[in-house]
This record gives sequence, C-alpha cells and structure tokens, in this order.
Amino acid sequence: MAVLWQQRVGTTLYEVRTAGNTRRLYSNGVLHSQYNEQRPVTGNVWDLLLLPAFLAEAGTIRRVLVLGVGGGAVIRQLQHFLQPIQIVGVELNPVHLRVARRFFGVQGPGVTLHQSDARQWLYRYAGPPFDLIIEDLFGERDGEPVRAIEADVDWMRALERALAPSGILVMNFPSLWELRACAAQAAVPSHAGILRLSTPQNDNAVGVFLPRKLKKGELQRCLRSHPELDTGRRSCRLRYRLQRL
Repeated sequence: MAVLWQQRVGTTLYEVRTAGNTRRLYSNGVLHSQYNEQRPVTGNVWDLLLLPAFLAEAGTIRRVLVLGVGGGAVIRQLQHFLQPIQIVGVELNPVHLRVARRFFGVQGPGVTLHQSDARQWLYRYAGPPFDLIIEDLFGERDGEPVRAIEADVDWMRALERALAPSGILVMNFPSLWELRACAAQAAVPSHAGILRLSTPQNDNAVGVFLPRKLKKGELQRCLRSHPELDTGRRSCRLRYRLQRL
C-alpha cells in the first residue's frame, strides 16, 4: 500500500493511501473512508449506509443529507447507483473536506459540502426536507471510534424535522447496544420499522428507520436489480446481515 498524500495537523496525521485503484483515508492510522470508482461496493461499513436507499421506490431518493462526510465514500456510491438531484454533505473537519474533493472526487452538479458542526447546522436548517438522511458522526477516544453526538431525544427530533414524511433515516453506531438504546428511548415516532445492518468485519450497527414495516426478503429482491449489489454473484463484495429491532 502506497502513501499518496499526508499532512500533520496538530497531533493528527492524515494520510491518503492507495491499494491498486482503491483510495483510503486514515487519521492516526484509523480508517475513515475507502472507495474504488471501478468497484463501488467497498465490502465495508459504507455499503451499509447506502443499502437502505434501495428500499425506497425507484426515483424517489432525490434529496440526500449526509452528516459526517469523511472522505465521501457514501456520496460517491450514491452518485454511482442512484444519481440524486441534490446531495448535501456536512463535515466538521476541513481536512476531510479537502481530501474528499481532491482525492475522492466528491464533486459534481447537485453536490454541496459544508464545513460546519452537524448539530448546529441541522438545528439552523429551514429548507425543504430530505428523502434520505445518512448520519455518520464519529470521533475518537483512546484510538477507538465513538459517536460524536449522543442519539438522544433532542437529536432524533432534529433529524425527524429535516426528514420527508416518507423518508429514510440511516444512523451509524459503534455497537448494537447503542443502537438498541436509541431505538428504545429516542426512536423516530413516525417510523414503523427499525432495522439493524451489520457486517462480519465490523462491530458497527447501522440503524435504519423506515416509514413502514419491511417485507420478508424485500431488501434482497431490491438488490437483485443491481448486478453490482446482487449477493448471489461471486464477484459481489457486498456482505451484510439484517435484523429487525
């Protein structure tokens, strides 16, 4: 693996490394983003942030909000598979935004990136609602990833206000117990279905808040219409587990 770029800011060393056509963003050795435009399925947690979008009716994911851009892997995946009219990304770290634009190609018509605190940005937001909100807000503690914003009642209500009535909310949690705690005490009231997505490689629990109950086998059927996501193909790197909460 070759180091394409690196920069030290305070005590943090940022690096962009390449492995073949794959680019990866690291800070102090912790992987933050990974993307290969020739193989947009990463085999990592970013796939889980994307998958719930395929549960929406075709063509209805038009406006997307991504809270926590990192290197922008999920934005590139959204552009590749769904081509929303508008993608708004909010990221606190200016280095991440520069890397996303320069090395991960996060740009194009309809893509707007804001350097801002996600909580403040969302509380101030007064525009039209989003069809999909992806909340992936993480920091670090003792070298381990932790949520940057507690998923309490106030935060969940703020997310709900920015979400269209038929919209989908996707949230990344470091562990299943944190997702369960959120679902128990602060679940979005208008969402009838709550799911957990995970992979064998990660401890992350990605929560999916749906406006309706999920039908048995529905996600698998939706993915079969996209050959790159059809897990029945040997060439597909997508691996996930689905659990109802």
